[in-house]
Amino acid sequence: MHYFRFSGSQLHCEDVAVADLVEKYGTPLYVYSQRTVAEHFQKLDQALAPLDHLICFAMKANSNLSVMRTLANLGSGFDVVSAGELERVIAAGGDPKKCVFAGVAKTEKEIEYALRRGIYSFNVESEPEIVRINEVARRLKKRAPIAVRINPNVEAHTHAKITTGTYENKFGIAFEQVEAIYERASKLKHIWLRGVQMHIGSQLTSVEPFEQAVKKVLPLVAKLKAKYNLEFFSPGGGLGIIYNPALASGDPAWWKSAAAKDILTPDTYAARLLPLLQPLGLRILMEPGRFIVGNAGILVTRVEYVKRTGKKNFVIVDAAMNDLIRPAFYDAYHEIVPLAKKKGAPVSSDVVGGICESGDYFCKDRPLPRVGEGDYLALLSAGAYGFAMASNYNARPLAAEVLVKGNRHALARRRQAVKAIWADETVAPWLKQ
Repeated sequence: MHYFRFSGSQLHCEDVAVADLVEKYGTPLYVYSQRTVAEHFQKLDQALAPLDHLICFAMKANSNLSVMRTLANLGSGFDVVSAGELERVIAAGGDPKKCVFAGVAKTEKEIEYALRRGIYSFNVESEPEIVRINEVARRLKKRAPIAVRINPNVEAHTHAKITTGTYENKFGIAFEQVEAIYERASKLKHIWLRGVQMHIGSQLTSVEPFEQAVKKVLPLVAKLKAKYNLEFFSPGGGLGIIYNPALASGDPAWWKSAAAKDILTPDTYAARLLPLLQPLGLRILMEPGRFIVGNAGILVTRVEYVKRTGKKNFVIVDAAMNDLIRPAFYDAYHEIVPLAKKKGAPVSSDVVGGICESGDYFCKDRPLPRVGEGDYLALLSAGAYGFAMASNYNARPLAAEVLVKGNRHALARRRQAVKAIWADETVAPWLKQ
């Protein structure tokens, strides 16, 4: 479900015409639907209601302060992977006590910062990390809450760059080593064994890999709970969204169709996993990101030129891979629609940006409505890993971001000034002579 719909001939975000947003804020422009963010969080929260649970939004998907405040106001915790992200949680009004700190390369300064802010738990990825956390906690005269991230060696069948749950990946501790590591960690005076965590990958659209991984680790989790009085278990995040336009239409009737019966939803997730998790008697943490914000955002871009060669129709736009890198990096699919409906037969087109890379494209050889210079296109399902992965490559300023609620809209990030790109740079003194 999302709230980007055509009303008449015009694309709307909730009750606001996207063309009106473009007129006010320009392009490239990220537009977020607050209602979509809130409803996805609430649906997952309701599905997990039979459990004592905490949803920790994986803010690496989208760290805009307005998006995060929306979730914090709904009671969400946050999954952070750096001290900078933890600072952003605090700036957005989130509670550090509802934060878990993940990532394989936590520095001493980051560990100290997180301990001073009183985070809920570190999700630790190696035994040397446990030793480091213990030493920092000793210095601060604290006990550090941790959960070892189990690598269950379960293939999630997702993109190679976002799989995390096999022994080929850098994440987590091998299933067979976990019990011994808990035993050694239990002897460290400044370590509090608070839970167990796992995460097998991102953009999973079937419940099967989750069920397989949970079934594999449950006996170990139950054993560790009994021995160390653990408080929580986290099966991680990774819930995917539907990028295919036939499935991403936002039509509520689609979810009742036969074609959707195997698609991962909060209800299908809960139906398969709650019977496994409830007997544990542990608090359950979840760390979804894309599921909550992916379909809540679009990237709007202006057509600058249409270039026709003997074999290709290039639609050249003012957004580029620095604004949305997913197609170039992951070969990701984003549905592309004009802001105003077009008549006529579709044209096989490549939508490309202006960056000096052949990989700077949003789609290739896709049938699209015929557009011309000055028209606007919306790249749908761009709310996750869109702006969050943006860069200043080719000295291009970061796009503006807007949040919409009903018929209201507000600038959630102003467009970056060009000079701000190099504002923190200096010329070496010997070059000024």
